[in-house]
Amino acid sequence: MLHLLLAVIYLSFISLGLPDSLLGSAWPSMYVEFDVPISCAGIIAMVISAGTVISSLQSDRLTRRFGTGVVTTVSVAMTALALFGFSVTHSFPLLCLWAIPYGLGAGSVDAALNNYVALHYASRHMSWLHCMWGVGASIGPYIMGFALTRGQAWNMGYRYIALIQTVLTAILFFSLPLWKKRGGEASETSDGKAAKALTLRQIIAIPGAKAVLITFFCYCALEQTAGLWASSYLALFKGYTAETAAEYAALFYIGITVGRALSGFLTLKLSDVQMIRLGAAVILLGIVILLLPLGGYAAPSGLVLIGFGCAPIYPCVIHSTPAHFGTDKSQAVIGVQMAFAYVGTSLMPPLFGLIANHIHVALLPVYLLILLLVMAAMHEKLLHSVKNKAN
Repeated sequence: MLHLLLAVIYLSFISLGLPDSLLGSAWPSMYVEFDVPISCAGIIAMVISAGTVISSLQSDRLTRRFGTGVVTTVSVAMTALALFGFSVTHSFPLLCLWAIPYGLGAGSVDAALNNYVALHYASRHMSWLHCMWGVGASIGPYIMGFALTRGQAWNMGYRYIALIQTVLTAILFFSLPLWKKRGGEASETSDGKAAKALTLRQIIAIPGAKAVLITFFCYCALEQTAGLWASSYLALFKGYTAETAAEYAALFYIGITVGRALSGFLTLKLSDVQMIRLGAAVILLGIVILLLPLGGYAAPSGLVLIGFGCAPIYPCVIHSTPAHFGTDKSQAVIGVQMAFAYVGTSLMPPLFGLIANHIHVALLPVYLLILLLVMAAMHEKLLHSVKNKAN
């Protein structure tokens, strides 16, 4: 039964990744139909991000009250409804409206499932869980492409994903008894008293919380900035054609997905802290390769290494949260971590866009290096705070 529940959790994360890359692949068709500037994709993305931040901050309260199984089921149902709304919408304002439940659903399921796996499963499952997200994010554009290449409108791509999400909602609904059999939601403190949902101020006041939030902010900003601007960096600075640059930039995400599959096996020998440090070292090597005046396949190789380095950091930071802050506080801390992640991915890539526009895109490795150094410093500060608290 426990293996069946784990399979359901993996399916849930594939489902979480499926719609994440749809907007980018469908937008060239969508903005023409809506008669809006191409930049309006950013408005949709910001609405979705705002929803995910709000629901992530509320995840502790919701999960304590309803349980992970119910929160996940309802969240996936909201996402399915929102995607169906996308598929029947022919108005940009309505699209923005449907983006609200989409963001709210995605944030809740992300925070709830991450905490559940961190509490109940080994580190390797957290790595493989996020590998499943990569599988979903990779499949999404193919489903959209399947619709578009067969003469169907972009709406059908969203409808196909909505149907998949609906089927998953039914699977989650029938799996609810499995969540109850697996065990509690860490609703008690160490002295046996019922734990209450923490406020944002209380969470930030926990020793080490500020450090882990900045760590997560910087990591997610680094990953998203590298993924968004890699193609432009290769084309505008390294001299690749636009088509070749796009193909090589995809290697970054392949590096993350394959790296997370491999990280699951490495966690059998290495701790979460060792995996995070190893990932940071590999990212640094990739950035150094980008900075060096090397020709040939050096730049694409650097991007692959950055992807490999990114692979273990996100899942291992999440998985180590209960150990660092206690099982009674882990859902609250992970919820705020998710919120900081979405803020980082929303703010920092556009900030580099301004740098690229007003200075040069060649500064991408320097920008990534700064984020990496702050991330590594904050992670070490977190470990120092946790060690002092234990003593």
